[in-house]
Amino acid sequence: MPRIKLDAVSVTSRDMARSVKFYELIGFDFPKVAAGQDHIEAVTRPGEVRLMIDSADLIEGILGRKPVPSTHSAFAILCETPAAVDAAAAAIGKAEFTVVRQPWDAFWGQRYAVVADPEGYMVDLFAPLS
Repeated sequence: MPRIKLDAVSVTSRDMARSVKFYELIGFDFPKVAAGQDHIEAVTRPGEVRLMIDSADLIEGILGRKPVPSTHSAFAILCETPAAVDAAAAAIGKAEFTVVRQPWDAFWGQRYAVVADPEGYMVDLFAPLS
């Protein structure tokens, strides 16, 4: 069987600028969003998994139906420290985005929080406790 590599994660958005703002609060860096832009990718280094944001209209045109966010986390973000999990969740809440589950010390040994982007995609934030 050939080796595979996860290359990108994609979410959709009805408001690209608002979605970019949300993901920047987590720590992603994006180029400036142009008016009417249907696709944007976070700036990454070679070998990193890419985060792509596509307009809901673009994806509806491709799939023939409106995209619907997941009801469970689509991906998880490894933060540098437990304090970084707390800081990211606090920044997201302060910016009036949704913090689904405030940070807690999970029994599996990680500081963990769950947030939702403007479209409702769930994103886990975590860091090892030790």
